Amino acid sequence: MGVKRSPNMCASVGIQGIAWAFGGMIFALVYCTAGISGGHINPAVTFGLFLARKLSLTRAVYYIVMQCLGAICGAGVVKGFQPKQYQALGGGANTIAHGYTKGSGLGAEIIGTFVLVYTVFSATDAKRNARDSHVPILAPLPIGFAVFLVHLATIPITGTGINPARSLGAAIIFNKDNAWDDHWVFWVGPFIGAALAALYHVIVIRAIPFKSRS
Repeated sequence: MGVKRSPNMCASVGIQGIAWAFGGMIFALVYCTAGISGGHINPAVTFGLFLARKLSLTRAVYYIVMQCLGAICGAGVVKGFQPKQYQALGGGANTIAHGYTKGSGLGAEIIGTFVLVYTVFSATDAKRNARDSHVPILAPLPIGFAVFLVHLATIPITGTGINPARSLGAAIIFNKDNAWDDHWVFWVGPFIGAALAALYHVIVIRAIPFKSRS
């Protein structure tokens, strides 16, 4: 919203600033909540971990509901502080940019979420934790950096969803037709990307034996 309010991209933080804000905040949130809930924050991450049998269906559904409620509350807080600007600047709702097709947007969301969820699997892998004691401490860093990089690549296409809760919260509070027109893309894309990452991790990566230290 701040970038849209500026007269030009150079007069604001630009796409890089948006990406750093998302990546930095995810790093902080994962670091703070990993010891409590696993630091999912994202229905796509929860879905991927569920497919990999790292949590139960009941817990996965509960997490996704809470994530969506948190996103709705977050968007509501932003609108409460600046209601006029919120409506005028699109409320941060995810939409597919002009010049891109729905297929392009869906592909961007699939690839972006795959990168994020695969990073989560790699950074939290139990085998790596057993081998490298520093991995659990550093896990939030690559996850946050993955979010940063994905935003750099996909903001010009979809505004970067890769988190269905984030897309849902903004769409509900903004509640304009353009926020709902392509909303399905921001659920289907991330869930497909998360499923592919889970399959790749479980079937391909886990099938490769780790070399033991001699």
